[in-house]
Amino acid sequence: MQAAGMCPADVPSQGAVLCGPIVENATEFVSLWLFLLEAPGSRCELIWPGSCSSLALWCLMMSVTPTRGCLLDLPWEDILVPHILCHLPLEQLLSLQRVSKSFQSLIQLYLANMRCFDSSQIGPAIPRAAFVNLLKDNEVLQQLALQNCSDWLTDRELLPVIGQNHHLHQIQLKGCAQLSRHALVAISLSCPNLRQLSLAHCEWVDSLSLRSLADHCKALEAVDLTACRQLKDEAICYLVQKCGRLKSLSLAVNANVGDVAVEETAKCCPELEHLDLTGCLRVKNDSIRVLAEYCPKLRSLKVKHCHNVAESSLSVLRSRGVELDVEPPLQRALVLLQDVVGFAPFINLQI
Repeated sequence: MQAAGMCPADVPSQGAVLCGPIVENATEFVSLWLFLLEAPGSRCELIWPGSCSSLALWCLMMSVTPTRGCLLDLPWEDILVPHILCHLPLEQLLSLQRVSKSFQSLIQLYLANMRCFDSSQIGPAIPRAAFVNLLKDNEVLQQLALQNCSDWLTDRELLPVIGQNHHLHQIQLKGCAQLSRHALVAISLSCPNLRQLSLAHCEWVDSLSLRSLADHCKALEAVDLTACRQLKDEAICYLVQKCGRLKSLSLAVNANVGDVAVEETAKCCPELEHLDLTGCLRVKNDSIRVLAEYCPKLRSLKVKHCHNVAESSLSVLRSRGVELDVEPPLQRALVLLQDVVGFAPFINLQI
């Protein structure tokens, strides 16, 4: 392809991370920029409000008109990366790498300075090699979401990323079952400012690795331990004792969690707003009453399938406006009656 600011030697190398077709000529280059700037989700209106169309036209003119220079002549770190590329979906940015070597270098600069990486932005499944290449130079990540990598993500791919990013405050590892306890230990040692962590359905999480997390990440505000079935009351108690700023905690789908863990959570975490105890069969009314007493900021509580929790303990929370995932007994009875009879009961209030 030959356009302003480009020459045959500027063709991208075969090692580029790619997601789209090679651009063969200037016409295709213009079409590509139109697609990138006008595609749903590109959010060009956030760059300079009120001048989107003129900006897009100007970018095209700068890209293909020799007398007007090249889009790449704009300051990369001051303009292109923070004001333009950051508003484009990651999948489209990866496609843009194939335009030329210069664009490849620009996108690599963007990737090295990216603050948030969400694997779901690339597609339903990101290849292992692409993941390693994308983050190999990044040392400034603040948010990392890898739930779309659960099929293949192991310690070998994750640990280098964690080891070179010490500013992470959000990590999403839901369903990443092929990791090991070493991953959680690495997170605890490398991410002292961690605020949110999802380990849902990571059955490799054990009490020792959770203790390491509690010892080193005391600023935690949200932890999802759904279906981490190795954890028992003792491990949960240690976590909440060390991390008293917790606002959201999920202990769902763990039959090992009982009243001891819930009561200690209530007493150690006065800022608690959301608690998920779904399927915690050992939780009873006593701990729910303690929760109501010690957590005045509680906004939602999930106790579905907690068969030992009754309305007698939930009524106080319900009266405070706490969102519960179980209906009061009368409402449940009406729903059951409707299912059996086939219609809702009618009460004549004029009698």
